[in-house]
Amino acid sequence: MRYAYGVTALLLLSGSAFALSTGNAGPVPAPGPVTIAQSGLAPRGAPNSFADLAAQLQPAVVNIATKQKVQVATSFNPFTGERRPVTQEQQSGGSGFFISADGLIVTNNHVIAGGPKGDAVDEVSVTLFDGREFKAEIIGRDATSDLALLKVKVTGVPFVEMQTSESNRVGDWVIAIGNPLGLGSTVTAGIISALQRNIGAGGAYDRFIQTDTAINPGNSGGPLFNLDGKVIGINNRLISPVGANIGVGFAIPAEEAIPVIDSLRKGVRPERGYLGIGIQPVGADMADALGIDKNKGEFVTRIVKDEAADKAGLKEGDIVLKVNGRDVTPDDTLSYIVANIKPGTKIPLDILREGKPMRITATVGTRPTEEKLAQSNFDPDENKDFDQKGDDADTKAIRDALGVSVIPLDPEIARQLGMGTDIKGVVVDIPGAGSAAQAGIRRGDVIVSVNYKAVTTTAQFAAAVSEAKKAGRSAVLLGVKRRGAPTQYATVRLDD
Repeated sequence: MRYAYGVTALLLLSGSAFALSTGNAGPVPAPGPVTIAQSGLAPRGAPNSFADLAAQLQPAVVNIATKQKVQVATSFNPFTGERRPVTQEQQSGGSGFFISADGLIVTNNHVIAGGPKGDAVDEVSVTLFDGREFKAEIIGRDATSDLALLKVKVTGVPFVEMQTSESNRVGDWVIAIGNPLGLGSTVTAGIISALQRNIGAGGAYDRFIQTDTAINPGNSGGPLFNLDGKVIGINNRLISPVGANIGVGFAIPAEEAIPVIDSLRKGVRPERGYLGIGIQPVGADMADALGIDKNKGEFVTRIVKDEAADKAGLKEGDIVLKVNGRDVTPDDTLSYIVANIKPGTKIPLDILREGKPMRITATVGTRPTEEKLAQSNFDPDENKDFDQKGDDADTKAIRDALGVSVIPLDPEIARQLGMGTDIKGVVVDIPGAGSAAQAGIRRGDVIVSVNYKAVTTTAQFAAAVSEAKKAGRSAVLLGVKRRGAPTQYATVRLDD
């Protein structure tokens, strides 16, 4: 995290069982936003006590617990040839808060996401301050902003309002309410340590409220309140060398959360700007090599074909200095600026190309889903296992016959594998442990033919395998391409 010493940034998940705070809960207030009584408070200075504020806000904060079965391995029976997933149940949780009297709850996405792919957990339960427990429905979630919206079947619950934090200043008092370390409803107080803090996470939402208010694992998704009882942030993570609070915690600012929550409430995916480029900062060595100032602009390492940057004429090796008149710096990154521009907007890009200043105009595109982006960032060295969810008939047929999973080869994956765009075929996504793996097939291999028939889709691959089986063959001949090598051929036995 840009520090010379070892520091860990932690999302505030808690894997422990949560204790329920049921004592002294008192009656549930009447429906309506919480109104803060000002008795005992001194808004412009330190309050005499946080007790009145806490008593009014605690009933709007909930404890969230989750259960998820996660595949941790695959077992293989050598006698039957059968493969079965090995799963285990994981439990975790965090905090959240009501934003309506009919049971809408805001929390972090990572609180209700499980498994290596970040899928939604199998079960979410919510415990209110008065001890009542409900099963929750996931209304929507957004991995990019790390926000989620839940719903429980309840009416008349106290709720709180979100307020943008532009009027807040460093040094203002804030309090956090949540369920840290499985201890149940807990109130902590502190001040705003910094606003619009860039912690180097990248992307559209790398701007946080920093606070010294004690937040720990389990606080994640809980509210950060100002002294008016308004939610100005959603507690999200901490930086700590020991995995617990040392006074450096971070909350998602309300002004960035509100549009996302509104979109989730309407059932639509939040839209973000996208150019379709790979970038890296201009460090001291690069700046010296190019004769430019360091930490100004970002270096374009790749261009995604047919996306906004490609259509605008941006090239690999260009240095983007300004976006829409805004300087690109380590604290105001290109990805942050672009992601917060509405798709379809035309913007000027001030660039350096081979040392010469230029200006081009780009029409901002729409950022793809995280799943699609992850697929386009194909890492041949990544270890992956089978995910039974969403397998179509062709994928299942190939896996059953050869023990591998394949996906279409697109130009972006081909580039990452070091191959030309003229190569056509399907790429091995998961080699598994079956007959294909035993024949030497590995992740990143491109299958170009089956028994000399060209294949470019999973459907063609599955059809060729089916044809071989119908012909009574016990194996198929695969044409395999690897970086920098001619087509090689591997004989792979067909499993029954």
